[in-house]
Amino acid sequence: MKNIEIKKEKALIVCPYVNMDNSEYRVKELQQLAESALLDIVGTEVFLVKEVNARTYMGSGKVEELQKTAEELNAEVVVFDCPLTGSQLRNLGEIIDTKVIDRTMLILDIFAGRAKTSEGKLQVKLAQLKYTLPRLSVLANNRDRNDSGVGMRGPGESGVEIDRRKIQAEIVKLERVVKDVQKQRQTTRKQRLTYSKMVALVGYTNAGKSTLMNAISKANTYADDRLFATLDVLTKKVWDEGCEYILIDTVGFVSNLPHELTYAFSATLEETMDANVLLMVVDANDSHKYEQIEVVEKEFNRLGIDKNRVILVYNKVDKLNHDQIAQLKSYPYDTCYIAAKNGKNIVQLKQMIRQKLDSFS
Repeated sequence: MKNIEIKKEKALIVCPYVNMDNSEYRVKELQQLAESALLDIVGTEVFLVKEVNARTYMGSGKVEELQKTAEELNAEVVVFDCPLTGSQLRNLGEIIDTKVIDRTMLILDIFAGRAKTSEGKLQVKLAQLKYTLPRLSVLANNRDRNDSGVGMRGPGESGVEIDRRKIQAEIVKLERVVKDVQKQRQTTRKQRLTYSKMVALVGYTNAGKSTLMNAISKANTYADDRLFATLDVLTKKVWDEGCEYILIDTVGFVSNLPHELTYAFSATLEETMDANVLLMVVDANDSHKYEQIEVVEKEFNRLGIDKNRVILVYNKVDKLNHDQIAQLKSYPYDTCYIAAKNGKNIVQLKQMIRQKLDSFS
C-alpha cells in the first residue's frame, strides 16, 4: 500500500497576552497543540495587549499587521491563544481574510479526531455543540472560506446550518444521555472497587502515561508523542507478584482547559477520585515540568485527593545525566525516576505501587 501524505494547513500562531507571565510556556503549549492537530506552523506572533478590545481583542493596527503577515506566509488558518467571542472571531476573520480559530476550537478539533469510544464521542459532541451555539454565524463564515480542515471537524461538518432551536434541543438530549452514561459508569466503578484495587495514571498530556501503562501491564495501548494521544478512559487488569489491581489510563491535563471540556471529561476525573493509588507522570526532560506539576496539583486540590495516595513518577530520565536527575525538584510525594520506553526502574515503581496498595488495604 502507498503511504498517503496528509496535506497540512499552514497556520499562523498568534499569542496576544494581557500579561507575559509564563509566556514562553504558554506559547510552546499552543505550538504543541497545533502540531497535534497536524497543522504546519509557518509563523508565531507573541505580543502584549495593554487593553482588550471588545471588537477584535487587540488594537486595529495590530490586526492589520497580522493580516499582512498571514498574507505573506500564505497562512490558511490563524490560531489565537485566547478565548474569542463570536463577534471577535467574525471581525478578525473579515479583516485578516482567512479562517480564524481560537484555542478552544483547536482543542475541540483534536478531541473530535481522537475520541474512540461511544462515550468519548458523545462528550466531545456535547462540548462542541455548546461552543458552537453562540458562534453559529462565525462558524458558517469560516466554512464559506474553507469547508474543511482544523476547526471544522465533528458536528460542524453537518450541523453549522442547523438553526439555534435544533441545536439547543440536541444539547438537552445529549446532556441526558451523557448523564445516564455517567450513572452507569459510577455503578460499574463501584462494582470494580468491591472486587479490585485501582491505580490511576494521571498527569500532563504527552508525559508518557500510555507508554507507562504498556510497561506495567504489558498491554498494547496506543501511545504517541502528541498531545491528547489518549482521550478515553482505558483500563487493564494487572497481576504483579500476588498483587492484583486495575490500571487506568486517563486523558492528559492541559493548562486552562476550556470549561466545556472539563465538564465533558468529568468521568476521567471521577476515576482518579476513586483510585487507591495515583501515579502522577511527569516528563523529566520538559523545561516546563514544574508548571505542569502545578496544573495537576491544582486539580488534585480541587478534587480533595489525599497526597499520601500519590506517587510522583519522573519519566524519560534516560535523557538526563546523573546530576540533572539529582537536581529534580522534590515534592511531598513518594517519588520514582523511570524511563517507561526502555523499562528503566519499572520494577522499582511496581514495588512502590504494591507497597502503597498494601498500606491502604
